[in-house]
Amino acid sequence: MRLCQLADKSGEIIVTTEALRLSLLQGHWFSHLPAALQDALLAATCERSLDAGQRLFRRGDPPCGLYAVLEGAIRIGAVSRTGKEALLTLVEAPQWFGEISLFDGQPRTHDAFAEGPTRLLLVPQAELLTLLEREPAYWREFALLLSQKLRLAFIALEDMSLLPAAPRLARRLLLMAEGYGETGERRNLHLAQEQLALMLALSRQTTNQILKELQARGAVRLNYGEIEIIDLQLLRQAADTDG
Repeated sequence: MRLCQLADKSGEIIVTTEALRLSLLQGHWFSHLPAALQDALLAATCERSLDAGQRLFRRGDPPCGLYAVLEGAIRIGAVSRTGKEALLTLVEAPQWFGEISLFDGQPRTHDAFAEGPTRLLLVPQAELLTLLEREPAYWREFALLLSQKLRLAFIALEDMSLLPAAPRLARRLLLMAEGYGETGERRNLHLAQEQLALMLALSRQTTNQILKELQARGAVRLNYGEIEIIDLQLLRQAADTDG
């Protein structure tokens, strides 16, 4: 198994593909890929390191490939001409993203910036397309990645249309605590209240009020730049509009 040479601004680091595999296997999608496809993706990857706030790509940029987060997080969103920001999601390790442009070859749909110091793996678009031309059956695996994102988008749209602010916020925290179905359960969400407000199109004041109510009930604990999940069952009750 070949070595994948990774670099950051402090110098070069040599990491075996097996170490990368073990890291990526923590995610649901990669762990369910055929071993041959895992090998092919790892053989084609190169690393990118970003500083906090550094742009990965902008809406309208040409497709460049598929990314996986190794460390840190990527902020996916958009800013209107008037400066109003929409935050769709924070992509964290070991999640993959960028598959929409793989399918349609069209420009990037949103902006992507590093939330903090971030390490990424990139599988270039040309190498992906060559692989898929050689092994067309692998398209299904990428379709599963895309369909999971589409399912989550439909859930978010439904919640936005039908749910009051409090259960909508609780449901988003639940999805994040459950890793959006991609990673294992997490109790510490590295998420500022301002970011959560942007995700849900709520005011900062409303978001803070709901979070303080959840904290008073013992469901969460609010820390600086972090929301700690204390009791998942209480959070589920808060998210249950039928209860």
